[in-house]
Amino acid sequence: MDDDLKKEKKPNSLIIGMLGAIVGGIIVGALFLGVDFFFDNSTVIQGAKNEIVVNQGSADSVVEAIAQTVPPSVVGIETTGVAMTAYGPQEASGVGSGFILTSDGYIATNQHVASNDISGMTVSLADGKTYDAKLIWSDSTLDMAIIKIDATDLPVLELGDSDNVVVGELAVAVGNPLGLNFERTVTSGIVSAINRSIPLDSGLAEDLIQTDASINSGNSGGPLVDKNGKVIGINTYKLTTGEGMGFAIPINILKPILNEIVATGKFDATVMGITGYDRAIADYYVTDSKVDFNEGIYIASVQQGGGAANAGLLAGDIIKEINGVKTNTMLKMKEILYAVDAGEKVSVTFERNGKKQTKDVVVTSEQ
Repeated sequence: MDDDLKKEKKPNSLIIGMLGAIVGGIIVGALFLGVDFFFDNSTVIQGAKNEIVVNQGSADSVVEAIAQTVPPSVVGIETTGVAMTAYGPQEASGVGSGFILTSDGYIATNQHVASNDISGMTVSLADGKTYDAKLIWSDSTLDMAIIKIDATDLPVLELGDSDNVVVGELAVAVGNPLGLNFERTVTSGIVSAINRSIPLDSGLAEDLIQTDASINSGNSGGPLVDKNGKVIGINTYKLTTGEGMGFAIPINILKPILNEIVATGKFDATVMGITGYDRAIADYYVTDSKVDFNEGIYIASVQQGGGAANAGLLAGDIIKEINGVKTNTMLKMKEILYAVDAGEKVSVTFERNGKKQTKDVVVTSEQ
């Protein structure tokens, strides 16, 4: 895959075969069968969390302990809606995965599992209970969603720190591959790489965790957990032209979103008013041989009247830090900005012509 990515620098020359582009839910229509898709954020209040214990109970290994502890917090998500096919609009159903974020029923999944296009959504728990669910928030560019069921005292999964994920560490995926007949399947592997960006028909999926833990259609929205059973990513993509190449969205981007939703019931994204690329994404978009940077966010353009433009930032500047935090990926930039309310300022340290400057930038709601 790396060789393919290096050869193709433009997003309109896509040669990567994704499993329907995304691992996501199985979409079945009346006349067809197809797979469409398949600042301290640690203060999130989730509820009582399970603890992974090895050699003090019935588990003899970390993976076995995880398999006994994590699955009760993983849910099945079934959706109904209408899909456009060669035969016209058809009734369709989808199956995906999710995991419980809070004891009162907030659940994480993928946007392509729970989108605005569906007409009904049901969540099934490990104890056999089912609930109608409603969509609270979703973002197609992040391919993430939060849904809600009316329940209490649910078993939650603790969110880990995806910034501290290292290549080679244990990674365990839990979900419903190929539908609910194989619900809460546990697969294990390692973190194969971090900060992967891969081309899709809709653009680029940014800064992902790569794993060789088996991920299949229906795993979408399920958790990728570490050796402590903490969620480090949301399983989303699978490369079909190679073996053992699955991808997960780093969990840290979800934390400020969940914080605001728990506090207010909704989430509004905040932005600085730039188009930017991190090092991995720049390989696809930046063709100017004079552009050379190893870390930070390269500003490709600034929006007139936006916070960055008003503060004096220019195209070609390279953002190094926001609010004192090193900012080397687009997801890290979004994570920091999402923790700030519209109208507030962030301190942006950037490099221009080899010299560092710092400006206060007012963030605004994303339009």
